[in-house]
Amino acid sequence: MDRTPVIVGIGLSDHPKAPHLNGVQHHVLAARRAIADAGIDKASIDGYVNAGGGGGMMVDDAVTMAEYLGIDHRYVDGTMTGGSSFEFHVQHLAAAIRDGLCDTALVTYGSDQLTRMGRSLGTGGMHRGQQRVAGPSGYEAPYGNSLVGSYAMHAQRHMHEFGTTSEQLAEIAVGVREFASLNPNAIYRDPITVDDVLSSRMIADPLHLLDCCAITDGGGAFIMTTADRARDLPQAPVYVLGAAGGQTHWNISQQSDFTSSAGARVGPIAFEQAGVTHDDVDLLMFYDSFTITCLILLESLGFVPKGQGGPFVAEGHLKRGGKWPLNTDGGGLSACHPGMRGIFLILEAVRQLRGQGGEAQVPDCEVAIAAGSGGWLSCIGVAILGKEHP
Repeated sequence: MDRTPVIVGIGLSDHPKAPHLNGVQHHVLAARRAIADAGIDKASIDGYVNAGGGGGMMVDDAVTMAEYLGIDHRYVDGTMTGGSSFEFHVQHLAAAIRDGLCDTALVTYGSDQLTRMGRSLGTGGMHRGQQRVAGPSGYEAPYGNSLVGSYAMHAQRHMHEFGTTSEQLAEIAVGVREFASLNPNAIYRDPITVDDVLSSRMIADPLHLLDCCAITDGGGAFIMTTADRARDLPQAPVYVLGAAGGQTHWNISQQSDFTSSAGARVGPIAFEQAGVTHDDVDLLMFYDSFTITCLILLESLGFVPKGQGGPFVAEGHLKRGGKWPLNTDGGGLSACHPGMRGIFLILEAVRQLRGQGGEAQVPDCEVAIAAGSGGWLSCIGVAILGKEHP
């Protein structure tokens, strides 16, 4: 039997605004659509993975959702590394499928973040009123740093060391928005310019409003199985060529290098497993919580030398028609960001590799990389996917 791990089904729940769904319902709707897309019976699923999401306290963790979905599993995984969780899930499931720990696995995510929390997430301090902040974060909270502020420190340092400019970061937002204009489900579709980004209000210097991701509802799911089983299914399989993950820190006070990420360590592992080079890659699906996130991933994963990302971006290489199109669904900056966006990177990569990208389809897309970032560029997960197995 050929136990090469492949993705055979994908599904999105309703997004970017879905006041009719709670977080658990996003999991369920995405799962139903992924199962239908794969053309399998739910009873054949013997593995289940999730990272929680937006359903509330302990109501959508892996074991609770497995019960709710009626998954009779022999493999379960609840790894949570923030937005990169799902790239870690690909890594874990690829190993589990190869080793026979399960044959067909479902991964789900769901969040009603926008409906539940509104649009203020991440702009305030980490300490709220008399609420206590547990663990090591309690040593940072009194200083009033915000989620956005942690990324702003990365941007400030990159600018200081390499001369990166706000204009160069803005080009990332402009290029991603162009793809969002082609996605009828994107929350923001109107074209923007570099001047629009720079004139939007400052959130955490040097990051402007349009340097920051959207806040939305949404969910996603995908099905992984063996290449042998995929032969009987309706969708062309997408092969997991390589996957790796790593962590440099969690709390921002423990970050040792604000201009890099764990991608510098795990990227080479994923590329070696995949047997491909950077020039073989046709599509970049990078976590774009903020524009600086993409720039640091671009450099730390080795697509451009460290410090040269800004000029490279400014030349248009990540835009539609460029060398490495970035986030063809519109990304977290313009399409959807329900809290942990890493699953959407995988789903869009699969769509593109199947040739189902619609107006945003990348011509001759054969290899795609999904790189998720969890925390504050803390945990990086990388999955390299291909239309064919080498």
